[in-house]
Amino acid sequence: MKAKIKYKVVPNIPKEIDTLQRLAYNLRFSWKDEIQGLFQMIDPRLWEECGHNPVLLLGLVSQERLNELSRDHNFLAQLERLTQNVDRYISQPRILAEDYYPEMPFQAAYFSAEFGMTECLPIYSGGMGVLAGDTIKSASDLNVPLVGIGLLYQEGYFSQYLSADGWQMETYPMNDFDTMPVTLVRDEKGRPLTVSVDFKGQPVQILIWRIDVGRVPLYMLDTNVGSNPPEFRRTTAQLYGGDREMRLRQEIVLGIGGVRALKALGIEPTVIHINEGHSAFSALERINILRKEKGLSFDAAREVVLATTVFTTHTPEPAGNDLFDPELLRGYFEEYAKELGINFKVLLGYGRLDPHNGSEPFGVSTLGLRLSAYTNAVSRLHRQVSQAMWQKV
Repeated sequence: MKAKIKYKVVPNIPKEIDTLQRLAYNLRFSWKDEIQGLFQMIDPRLWEECGHNPVLLLGLVSQERLNELSRDHNFLAQLERLTQNVDRYISQPRILAEDYYPEMPFQAAYFSAEFGMTECLPIYSGGMGVLAGDTIKSASDLNVPLVGIGLLYQEGYFSQYLSADGWQMETYPMNDFDTMPVTLVRDEKGRPLTVSVDFKGQPVQILIWRIDVGRVPLYMLDTNVGSNPPEFRRTTAQLYGGDREMRLRQEIVLGIGGVRALKALGIEPTVIHINEGHSAFSALERINILRKEKGLSFDAAREVVLATTVFTTHTPEPAGNDLFDPELLRGYFEEYAKELGINFKVLLGYGRLDPHNGSEPFGVSTLGLRLSAYTNAVSRLHRQVSQAMWQKV
């Protein structure tokens, strides 16, 4: 178990080594051993106690040690070399689709409920998150135009431990974003940039945070805003925490809020990749925007979205895919369906294996499949299982 860390006054980083902060706030350190080794040199014991979190490390290391490093020629040489390597890596021009097809500019957005990128950002639970994290890192190394959208959980996912009598227990450690490699996005006046979604007709404000993963920006959404009602502030508290209504709220924030966040950031993706059904509502919001801005009918907007959406399914059994009671959905989507120009019952049909079965619950994986022209599995065997499981769709 990690030692309890005592917080103290944050030291001043000497200008000779101030590029450590740039290295600390880019997750390229998570897959480059040399950069991790540099931070480990600062204080090996503290590096372990910090959970390999370079931002926290720089806030806790002694002023004396930082001053010493600023005069250490070996450390300075390694810092300069690694900083130059990262700068060259970041500044390389991207390989863009328009280099080959000038009439087709390309920008992809990757939506996922969890991203497993580094242990010091505990906002993932397992394989799906690790796959999403590796996808972002690979996109960075391949230098493709991609942005990520996710949720920044205040309490992350639970950590397990054994009690004194041998029972498996769990705890949700609090994430302190001020000591993690994340940055709050602000507008041109320096104010936190926010977007909003509606929960049963009540607006909920969403903060946007940025995580730099090599060359790829990952934008994370956070409902822990003082102006939000307490029950809505906790929407992004825990990964896969809470009841069905909490899960529905999370997926509204991720899907609808995620599309609105991209718009607020001035990012117009030509393709959206939905990683599992948690962000399937993004397709509905894209239809909504096309109707409002381009004057398209629902059917015309749906065809545009269908052709530019990719869906990856993960869970190989029906029970593992989120289902919602139609009456629960009504409180959140009946008015939204009117914005889309369709009846609420029609909207429910997009999330049902049998669109005409009024008693069937609404499935976000089904919605994602119905509104995506391209669908992926995560292995050849999984493809066979998924084709059999979803053949009605």
